Amino acid sequence: MPQELDLQSLDLASIVRPGDTVMWGQATAEPVPLTQALMAQRHAIGDFKVFLGMTNSGTLKPEYADRIAFSSYCGTGGNRALVKAGKLDIVPCHYSQFPELIQSGRLKIDVLMLQLAPADEHGAYSLGIAHEFLVQALDAARVVIAEVNDQAPWTCGERPVRDEDLDYIVRTSRAPLELFQPQPGEAELAIARHVGGLIEDGATLQFGLGAMPEAILAAVGDRRDLGIHSGTIGDGVVELTRSGVITNARKSIDPGLTVAGMMMGSKRLYDFAHRNPAVQFRATNYVHNADVLSRIDRFVALNTAIEVDLTGQINAEVAGGLYIGAVGGALDFLRAAGRSRGGVPVVALPSTAGDGAKRASRIVARLSGPVSTPRSDAGIIATEYGIADLRGRTLSERMRRMIAIAHPDFRETLERDSATPTAVRR
Repeated sequence: MPQELDLQSLDLASIVRPGDTVMWGQATAEPVPLTQALMAQRHAIGDFKVFLGMTNSGTLKPEYADRIAFSSYCGTGGNRALVKAGKLDIVPCHYSQFPELIQSGRLKIDVLMLQLAPADEHGAYSLGIAHEFLVQALDAARVVIAEVNDQAPWTCGERPVRDEDLDYIVRTSRAPLELFQPQPGEAELAIARHVGGLIEDGATLQFGLGAMPEAILAAVGDRRDLGIHSGTIGDGVVELTRSGVITNARKSIDPGLTVAGMMMGSKRLYDFAHRNPAVQFRATNYVHNADVLSRIDRFVALNTAIEVDLTGQINAEVAGGLYIGAVGGALDFLRAAGRSRGGVPVVALPSTAGDGAKRASRIVARLSGPVSTPRSDAGIIATEYGIADLRGRTLSERMRRMIAIAHPDFRETLERDSATPTAVRR
């Protein structure tokens, strides 16, 4: 049986050893009271490591690197402050690789902190907001500390958690973190109209993060029998499900079920997923699994990027010399959509970034960061100026199509750059 503690008596220096690696549920699944206690007690513990996912809280500060070595697969959300301070080391892996890395011990997790929903009548706690690679970490960690939060949603998933999985329990009653997406601007709404026209009745959707996916979901309110198989879901899924647009009825696998690795949204989304058997949370090695994805017909992958070059190479990681994105799961999903019968692989992004004198084109002759997705996997690129379908197109055809969807103010420069053979064709 796990030992029950309260926050006042939680002595993490007796649990976390110097040199350990600690991990916790990312984004809105963060067990905030535990992570705050970890930060406060870091000097008592000594030097240790933390492997992060996305962060949506204010828990982490660069000055905590006096005892903690931070690493992550991404520079998004609250991680950005660590990036700017030079205090975050990046693991540049595909999201689908993390379960195996954890299982094999190449990414060693010593202490896992979880936010769980209270046990049901059968003694099963729920991972609640996120399954993803927490499933593998749960089995690999030496110590598991659970915040059992009576306000966390109890969700259906592949891995119930039982007392024998846990070493320590701290019981709380607090509203879980929420994530409110920014309202889409004119560019996002225009892109959503373009991309929405590519989504047919009966398609199964995957989408990334931000205002763009929510805008695209809002643009397909007249479709029928859409399905969901996605690394994450947000509030937009709630309205489309309740209005009968998302039914999952025509999915070629998991019919009738919305399948996701985690959710990032508001209490409205949590209430929708709470004890809802039609919403199933699965681990990363299912949600991102190439063999699973290959069986999905009419699979539409909706992702975004920092910039795309004229040949279709995609940078989703670095902007202005800072690591603000991730390799993530985009390549897994784009490849799957490219191979799916009736599939549509989409990368959508506004044509520019910044304002005034600092405004820059996001359609570029040469990437300013790494190639997160190679041009061989490029499908459809969308901006507010239209759609460039690069599938099966030569380099010169790609360049013409990409210039046509760039902001008009930058097309002349891109035309000139495209005429230099060494500029973009290598």
